[in-house]
Amino acid sequence: METHGPLGTLWVSLGLIAFYIALIWLNSLLGIFLTPLFMIPGTWLMDKLKARKQEKTGNSPGV
Repeated sequence: METHGPLGTLWVSLGLIAFYIALIWLNSLLGIFLTPLFMIPGTWLMDKLKARKQEKTGNSPGV
């Protein structure tokens, strides 16, 4: 059985720590930057649906 000693274990643990820190950082950035990409078109869609509903009922747009 081949062993790499304590230095190899420390090296691997540092690499795994760096990997998981980068993964958490990337996931948080994706959440911050991708949310507006879905929210802004969603508000456009809701505004269009609201305008269409007001046209059907004949109400003037509210303030």
